[in-house]
Amino acid sequence: MKTKSKYQKLQALEHDAVSWNEGFWGNLFELCRETVLPSMRKALNEPDNGAVFSNFYIAAGLQEGERKGTMWSDGDCYKYMEAWSHVYGLTKDQAILDELDALIDVIAQAQLDNGYISTAMQLSDDKEYWTDLRDHELYNMGHLLTAASVHYRITGKDNFLAIAIKQADCLYDLFMPRPPELAHFGFNPSNTMGAVDLYRATGDERYLELAQCFVEMRGSQPGGGDQNQALVPLREETRAVGHAVTAGYLYCGATDVVAETGDEELLAGLLRIWDNAITSKMYITGGTSAQHHGASQRPEFGGSAGSVHEAFGYEYSLPNATAYNETCANIANAMWNWRLLHLSGDAKYSDIVELVLYNSMLSSMSLDGITFCYTNPLRWYGADHPLLSQDAYARWFISRCYCCPTNTARTIALLHNWFYSASDDGFWVHLYGSNSVNTTLAGGSAFALTQQTDYPWDERIRISIDEAPADAVSLMLRIPGWCDAADLRVNGEASGIPLRAGTYAELRRAWKAGDVIELSLPMQPRMLKAHPKAEEIRNHVAVTRGPIVYCLEGMDLPDGVSVMEVYVPDDMRLAAKMDDELLGGVVTIEGQARRLYEANGASALYLEAGKEIEEALDIRLIPYYAWNNRGIDEMTVWLPRRF
Repeated sequence: MKTKSKYQKLQALEHDAVSWNEGFWGNLFELCRETVLPSMRKALNEPDNGAVFSNFYIAAGLQEGERKGTMWSDGDCYKYMEAWSHVYGLTKDQAILDELDALIDVIAQAQLDNGYISTAMQLSDDKEYWTDLRDHELYNMGHLLTAASVHYRITGKDNFLAIAIKQADCLYDLFMPRPPELAHFGFNPSNTMGAVDLYRATGDERYLELAQCFVEMRGSQPGGGDQNQALVPLREETRAVGHAVTAGYLYCGATDVVAETGDEELLAGLLRIWDNAITSKMYITGGTSAQHHGASQRPEFGGSAGSVHEAFGYEYSLPNATAYNETCANIANAMWNWRLLHLSGDAKYSDIVELVLYNSMLSSMSLDGITFCYTNPLRWYGADHPLLSQDAYARWFISRCYCCPTNTARTIALLHNWFYSASDDGFWVHLYGSNSVNTTLAGGSAFALTQQTDYPWDERIRISIDEAPADAVSLMLRIPGWCDAADLRVNGEASGIPLRAGTYAELRRAWKAGDVIELSLPMQPRMLKAHPKAEEIRNHVAVTRGPIVYCLEGMDLPDGVSVMEVYVPDDMRLAAKMDDELLGGVVTIEGQARRLYEANGASALYLEAGKEIEEALDIRLIPYYAWNNRGIDEMTVWLPRRF
């Protein structure tokens, strides 16, 4: 098993190096273990759900019945299994291993002799393999490769890995000749990430070659379109286009290839795409897919590049009520930035990882961990909201498209792997939360620390060194881009090093057990505005505190007052307040806004300006991730300014 990627500046720690203590993410991990995943297994057994395990049993000949769910059902089941593997890595709960072994045995029986497995195809009489990219064969197979590689790395058992190897060999034989008719085939291309994961698990160079093939084929032949990023070869691309999940998965897989090959031309293309996506197409919550349905505009190609859905919008086109922001796309954004962080060590990537985690990923799941939503808009008109594709008034337990719940679960389950990294001469702290670390640094020296904090509600972070080598070690602490007044002390003394927002502060010394680092990241509430080209939110503000984006929900206003009547003066004073009884315990933000409304309740399309009634109005804002947990009502992130 490969332990290091040659061209990464940072390397992930061992899968069990971090253990959770009580705190924001530690509590969510326990929720995932005790509620989310057990509840999810019930949903995956529901015949009306979009993802079901029954297809494996039918394909294996173990039960009778008809195919259920979507064409991508298998992939979502594999994500569920991957999540349990991560949980097992920290808990060593034998019951988890037993459940996974039982499922793996069924999957092995469902797999064809040549290695092919995609049960929706196998159970469809009218489907021909490898003819329609919408059949999601590579999506299913890619998630199998990743889940099996994770399972092997954590458990040491090769039963799942054997299935993955057999499947990958089938893919190698099919794709390595690079048949032109399959040049654009990989819709939702988890297959590239999966091939690299299998290469890292086995060391077999063929699987890295396969991943490179998947990257090179995309856009290599005429006839591709922007929907699945197949119009332009990735090395030549300048924009983030098309379906935001397929894009995120493609960019992740290509970045994995760069990590193993050092392909500078490919990296240059990816960084051009990143700059376009982050500077002009990403929501303040970290969401990335503005369009439910639309067209991809390509002036450089003479106009439209075809219709797209669940897609990036035009530059600076960031609608609120019709924002799609599929949860899987948001998570893919974090996954991609996590990979770019490890190539570079640049804090701008970890800032985006944190932004997604606390906002557009976590907003997808109810506070009790049982129900979910697919889209993550930034404005909601309550029961009058026009429902577009995948929108819903209330969170659901099952859905015709169940990809997002399993993706959310596996992200929470693996998140301990994202908090820290190591480099040749240092240890990196990317995220903040209560946990303990026991690892081995380069050269074989033991290193252990404990992080104590009530982050993201509290600005104070205490890191105590529990074990350290005799030689000097650089401890790299992320100073978030939103924090311009950080304070850093070691054993009570000022660190004396410059602290700049959006960088890593380097503390280099010979550490000893008992050393204490105290980092303060002041979290004053802020009102942010958007670029003037973002027309939908021009002359609006959004309120943030630390990594949390806030929103106004209708039930926090007096009866008869609409969210749409609330305006914010530029000099509004904002006060943060911890409320242990609200929404599981959150910091709220309070202030005095203005209410502007029509005297007679007129609702004409156009009205004469300046005739509104204006009055003071006290408002309370809640974290965006916690909205839609108290019933159906209005909500908005962006509030118009009252000049």
